[in-house]
Amino acid sequence: MELIKVTEQREPGVALIELNRPKELNALNHQLMTELLGALQQLDKNDLVKAIVLTGNEKAFAAGADIKEMADKTAIEMHLMDRFTTWDQIRKTKKPIIAAVSGFALGGGCELTMMCDMIIASETAKFGQPEIKLGTIPGAGGTQRLTKAVGKAKAMELILTGRFLSAEEAHFYGLVNKVVPVEMYLHEALQLGKEIAQMSTIAVQLAKEAINRSFETQLDEGLAFERKNFYLSFASEDQKEGMKAFIEKRKPEYKGK
Repeated sequence: MELIKVTEQREPGVALIELNRPKELNALNHQLMTELLGALQQLDKNDLVKAIVLTGNEKAFAAGADIKEMADKTAIEMHLMDRFTTWDQIRKTKKPIIAAVSGFALGGGCELTMMCDMIIASETAKFGQPEIKLGTIPGAGGTQRLTKAVGKAKAMELILTGRFLSAEEAHFYGLVNKVVPVEMYLHEALQLGKEIAQMSTIAVQLAKEAINRSFETQLDEGLAFERKNFYLSFASEDQKEGMKAFIEKRKPEYKGK
């Protein structure tokens, strides 16, 4: 892979994916997104990996989509390129993904962070959907996910003006989990992944699936889906081990079965 770097065991059970187009501030072109999808699919199949951290560098997580790839395209050409199929496939990753964000996370970069399950931000992080300044709108979920994260009024303001959110503002509005000093953002994300990696892989994936379903359904349907996954967890050896360990007052030893 040319445009990303993958370290499968950065912490026990935690894989690290680094976007690697520093000269372009990690602009998300088709090749990078294809490589990212391939890496996530491989890690999803790797039993040693329990959680995934996705990051860029201190200057930029990703400053947006690669505008040069699309500036001269027609509507029909954009439709036939179907560039968002890759994004839809990334969304199907079963294992939890933590975005470690420093510097710019704009446009497609902001949309990519919102596709992750949690976000740890450095104090220098800036989030935004500035597509309006290019005469267009977000196309990889920005209008939908940002609205769900920060509410209609703030999403309208950000998307219709192209303004950026600082890390502290993003935390205030619930877009990110935590803000830490620049030198700590990747470490903090890896430690969060390490903590999750100690849990039952099956339970983690069932919980992630149920939480994501809450954004796609009404409450009754969401509750029914949660209940189904709750019952399903009782088919796992991990559930038996977890409850037995609780009763015996010891640390459980999960095997992902």
